[in-house]
Amino acid sequence: MMKLKLNWFRDKVFPKTLPRTRSPFSATAKPIGRTRLLAQSCLWGVTITSLSNAFALLSSVGAPVLAAERVTLRLGPFQQSVAIEDLEDFAKTGEVPASLKPYKALLSSEFREILNRRLHLDPNLGDKVVKDVLRSPVGEELIKKLGLALPNSTVEQLQAGLTLALRQANGLSVISFLQSYPADTITVDASSAIAIALEFNAPYWQSGALSPLLERELTVTKGKFRPAFNPAQAGSETVQQQTLTFHDWRRQEPILGTYTSDRQIVVDLYWANTNEKPPYQNSQNPLVVLSHGFGADRSFLAYIARHLASHGITVAAIEHPGSNANRIFGGHFGSNSVGMPGLVSLLPASEFVAMPKDISFLLDELARLNQLPGSLQGKLNTEKVSVIGHSLGGYTALALAGGELNLDALRQFCKNRNPLGKSGGDWLQCAAAGLPDQRLNLRDRRVVQAIALNPVVGDLFGEKGLGKVSTPTLILTGTSDSLTPSLNHQLRPFTQLPSPKYLLTAIGGTHLSISDFGPGSQGELLTQTTLVNERTGKSAAPLRQLLEGVTLAFVKQLTPAASTYEPFLTPAYAQSLSTPELALRLNTQLPPSVTSWLALPPLP
Repeated sequence: MMKLKLNWFRDKVFPKTLPRTRSPFSATAKPIGRTRLLAQSCLWGVTITSLSNAFALLSSVGAPVLAAERVTLRLGPFQQSVAIEDLEDFAKTGEVPASLKPYKALLSSEFREILNRRLHLDPNLGDKVVKDVLRSPVGEELIKKLGLALPNSTVEQLQAGLTLALRQANGLSVISFLQSYPADTITVDASSAIAIALEFNAPYWQSGALSPLLERELTVTKGKFRPAFNPAQAGSETVQQQTLTFHDWRRQEPILGTYTSDRQIVVDLYWANTNEKPPYQNSQNPLVVLSHGFGADRSFLAYIARHLASHGITVAAIEHPGSNANRIFGGHFGSNSVGMPGLVSLLPASEFVAMPKDISFLLDELARLNQLPGSLQGKLNTEKVSVIGHSLGGYTALALAGGELNLDALRQFCKNRNPLGKSGGDWLQCAAAGLPDQRLNLRDRRVVQAIALNPVVGDLFGEKGLGKVSTPTLILTGTSDSLTPSLNHQLRPFTQLPSPKYLLTAIGGTHLSISDFGPGSQGELLTQTTLVNERTGKSAAPLRQLLEGVTLAFVKQLTPAASTYEPFLTPAYAQSLSTPELALRLNTQLPPSVTSWLALPPLP
């Protein structure tokens, strides 16, 4: 039987034999009308989709003694039993057997496609992958949810059925699982399965399942790290801050065929306030530009800006007018149907060009300001720039560093993927599908370093676009990031990047773990109003400390002090700040055991 609930079951502990639970549409409920019954029945396809995704994540050892022959679909008082063999015939031929004639309207081509989808695992990887999945927090959570979906099943039955199905030559599918289930009948409680489908995010589950493997395989050294100083400690310089507003009166986007009469760019500048006169001692330090994510603002990484400025580095925190908090929370959403019929975008496609262009425009303005008399004269080294971006700002940093968009790959992904399996980052990247087909070159040669924190990448650059990046690059990934899941948005993209490159991994880190907001601030409100759990505050403090040290060390590689800061770009430094709740790793390459994981095909 299948029965599901929503998040209020999250903290419950389920026994080894999963108990029967009453459906929300119980037999004692009022009779439902024909229209409602039809609507519920039409959700059968959604139910099977979610289960096929979920089943693809689990298996163990053992083989069933029995094999299921029938499946019963239960929707409250509505219940129907059909032979699995008849479903198999329909999946193979498309012909509706006599026993299924009453449900012909539900047996669409889409439903047939769901039945035929298969997951193939390399037999040499299967057992290892399964063990890592099952012992991860995500795997345990998924087992609980499947337990709600199959209240009469035991954990052993689930594992046995999945194991046998995975070992079949033709791979795991809904049909092969049903046929391998160790009982003569399996009943699906659709009301519960639908609830799981609504919150199922396949990329997130896959990324979370990697956590134990990453924690183990990315550990490079266990020796005690004894640095000469602490790069996360504030520097000796007094920090000055000033807000400036620039107007791009003639912003033209010939690529997009659009013209903007006034794009207002607001920036917070942070610099070391010294009594020196030009030329300044710190004039050779690179300029750092901070680019915020979707729905955030220029204050998002203010603690990083102040930290770098206290060490003599000038920082410009930009606010992108087309994707900032004011625009998004003000309800200015765009619509995009180019190559994506019916898709409503969260922001205009033009923002994927405009955000990198914002930074290029800002560098032009700061270069001019650098020549003018005043407190900033000589402190704005616009010919040696490091861009640090979070989320959508992370994409911006990679594009400025030379990453080349691949719109064909993006449109194919956005067209074919099951909406229930998309993460927030997947939906966001699909807004770019409306860009025209011209080759987009957004690189700015003044950008000589890129740091992308939880970046939105996915299929934006295809399989080769990030190979065009021409700067040293650092990527941060969090394995519990449900908005830009690690597997598709950071780990696979990281393998494309040329060296030198660094991967900072937070095992258990979320999308907003790097945030450092005061009580009652707009940023704190953002972390509380997301639809997913965020690890922030005190528990994520080690990650923020590591980020302060690593960003400083990374930027300092462009200065004569590079060798002094090299020890803080090593695995030993990251591991020295790890905690049992938040394991931290820093690597320049992924080991074969992890790249084998990444080589597995994505879930259907």
